[in-house]
Amino acid sequence: MGAETLKKQVAVKVVLDTNVLLMSLPKISPYRIIFDALIGQYFQLFLTNEILFEYIEKTEEKSSVTVAQNVAKLLMTLENVHFQVIHYQWSLIENDPDDNKFTDCAFAANADFLVTNDGHFKVLKTIDFPKIVTVSAIEFAEMLKQGEL
Repeated sequence: MGAETLKKQVAVKVVLDTNVLLMSLPKISPYRIIFDALIGQYFQLFLTNEILFEYIEKTEEKSSVTVAQNVAKLLMTLENVHFQVIHYQWSLIENDPDDNKFTDCAFAANADFLVTNDGHFKVLKTIDFPKIVTVSAIEFAEMLKQGEL
């Protein structure tokens, strides 16, 4: 598949919760398809500096400083990774306000999906506006496997 074909497939806008990114990193993970699809530019990833810092912090905790630095460098160089400016904080998740950085990013980027396994995000299914569509890591991995993106 040529580079031009890949760029045409990059229409889907996604925000990945930290837990999903971490689960997709190990080569033996059933969720590795998510990280490979990111590298292969099969979707656009939107994040903020705050999200990137959390990715780095949690990757260091779960793996090593070197792995965290390599992931951060990769994210900052991929053409399909975009840093989003947040103009308004919606405070949609009251049970874990720290998760709002992901919802705010998803809204500001007009993301198609916020991919998460965190139960705090279930409240988004009951909110009509702003509408943020959440899918689990397994659902997103299945979409990638089926070529639905």
